[in-house]
Parts: sequence; structure tokens; C-alpha cells
Amino acid sequence: MKLAILSRNSSLYSTRRLIEAARVRGHTVRVLDPLRCYMYIAPGRIELHYKGRALRDFDAVIPRIGASISFYGTAVTRQFEMMGCYTPNPSDAILRARDKLRAQQLLAREGIGLPLTVFGDNPDDTGDLLRLLGPAPHVIKLNEGSQGSGVILAESDAASTSVIEAFRGLYANFLVQEFIAEAGGADLRCFVVGNRVVAAMRRQAKEGEFRANLHRGGRADAVELDETEQTVAVASCRALGLGVAGVDLLRSRRGPLVLEVNASPGLEGIEKATGIDVAGRIIEHVARKVTRKGKPRAVRTSD
Repeated sequence: MKLAILSRNSSLYSTRRLIEAARVRGHTVRVLDPLRCYMYIAPGRIELHYKGRALRDFDAVIPRIGASISFYGTAVTRQFEMMGCYTPNPSDAILRARDKLRAQQLLAREGIGLPLTVFGDNPDDTGDLLRLLGPAPHVIKLNEGSQGSGVILAESDAASTSVIEAFRGLYANFLVQEFIAEAGGADLRCFVVGNRVVAAMRRQAKEGEFRANLHRGGRADAVELDETEQTVAVASCRALGLGVAGVDLLRSRRGPLVLEVNASPGLEGIEKATGIDVAGRIIEHVARKVTRKGKPRAVRTSD
């Protein structure tokens, strides 16, 4: 298999592990900075170029696209798709996951458990939005934040109103959600590859913090998921169209609730916490798909 990995930095842990896992299994792999890829688009002729040369004959592409380059990175991924490359995470699926509001709507449509969420634009509706949600504390989060950034815990209705007013003053899009106190500052990161959870860890927030992200100082340990948690994690990926994702769950009195579905989940925390070769599972999944389905018919390219 000839594999492309879209990544800004080949020395990052996740990118490095994917390279190692691909090569040890006999595949040819090349890391491409998505911002150095450029496109030629014409009727019946779709091309990608990189540093002065055309990119051709790749069987698959794994996008490792940060939130800051979502627009351009997904355009490059889409171009690969149009050239006949398989990808576990299509461009449209990445965009669905990056938009927290859209993702919540799609998951809710499938009946998947979520923290209660409200969203509105007009300041005159803020009071009613908070009444729909219930009493504080509330979690207020930017629609396109990542790694716990842009997430605030408001411990009173007055604090919620103040934060909402501040975000509106910045013309930011944000969601307001119920706070799941019984989770105790912990969440579950479920790493889904294909139709199964291949690894899972429990992340515990540090003292005085409610966000369990490892980038926020959280602690991670391997965890066993029950059948319902595994089913919810896989169903969440299916609802968004992702083949590889990190699904963050909260354990609540009413069952597992999906916090977020991450289309470019990091490998370092989950591999170190569980000892599982997650990178290898991803490469094996991609290779099986390429072998089983063959390359899709590509748009004709020039010689």
C-alpha cells in the first residue's frame, strides 16, 4: 500500500507512530504538509501537487489535520478522495465533527446520549435558554474549540449570563450545556477504529479543574468499557461518518453521554496509558479497506 499522511510535522508523536506502524508492515508511506499541497481543478481533471511535483498513485490518505487548518486541510483531503484514494476519515466527516453544534444535532437525531444543550443567537432569549437547560452550574464552550480551550464552567445563572454576553460581544459561536456533576471531573476517551473500540482510557482532571484533557494536566489510566459504552462510541463515529476517532464519554446516572468526537485524536496518551499499538490498528484497518474494496474510480488526471 502506498500511503500518504497529512501532517504539519513528521516528528509529532502521532505522525511518527503511524509512519513506524506502516513501515513495519511493509507499506510505503510519505508525510505531506497539507499547507504545501496545492490543487488543480478542471472538468474531468483533478490534480494535487507538492513542492513542484504532482502527487500520484497513492492508495490511501490519513488526515492528521489540526483545527486551525480545517478549511484547507479538508480541501486537500477531498482532492485525494476525488483522485481515488481511500481515507478512513472523509473530508465531510471531519467537518461534521469539528462543528460541535452540527455534531450534537447529528448525534441527537440518532438517539445517542448527550449532555442537555441549548443554542441561541438573540440576547433577549438568554433567560429562556437557561430555563430550558435548568439551574447552574452550566458548561459554556466555543463551537470550534479544541483540547479543552474555550470551555468555561459557570457556577451560577448570573455567571452564565455574563459569560454568554461576553461571548456574544466577541461574535463567537458557542453552546451551553448542563454540568454532569456525578462524573467527578473524569471522562472516558474511547479510541474507535472501524467498527470497534480498540483502546480506552479514563482521564481524571487535576485538583481544582473540571476539564479532564491531558493537555490541561489530567491523569490517564487504562479502563474497561461496558457493552453500552462501546456501542455508544461506535455509533457516534458511524453517525458522523468517521472510521477513526476519539470519542469522549461521561459516565452519568442516565448512562454514557457523548461530550465530543475527535476526528484527529492524539495517540501518545492512549498508547502510553493502555500499552496498545493503536497506530498499528489504524494502519491495519486502512490496509484491509484498500485491499477489500480496491481504489475507487479516480477522476482522470493529466500525464
